[in-house]
Amino acid sequence: MNLLFVVNDPPYGTERAYNALRHTHAVAKEPKTVVKLFLMADAVQCARQGQIVPRGYYNVERMVSIAIRQGVEVGACGSCMDARALPDEALIPGVHRGSMDELSRWTLWADKVIVY
Repeated sequence: MNLLFVVNDPPYGTERAYNALRHTHAVAKEPKTVVKLFLMADAVQCARQGQIVPRGYYNVERMVSIAIRQGVEVGACGSCMDARALPDEALIPGVHRGSMDELSRWTLWADKVIVY
């Protein structure tokens, strides 16, 4: 099964991105499942390197890195990155600058699209 997760909310301030990544991790563990993750709007900040959070608090950068190690392909909306002054060099290794064309292809590829 092919699944696409689309995340819109910022990494901190709400728990939607956190829960989307938890869900992504759980689904990516399933056999015969291919998962892609597309970050849009404020969620592109989930892919920023160097996040420092209080001790005991979840770290979204670490969670995105875990998803990548699980084989999840991660794209970040390029125009959303530009609007937030997030340069390509600031992205976590393994995350690439994406586009609406890519999101469209991924949507057609997916058996299910889950939006957070």
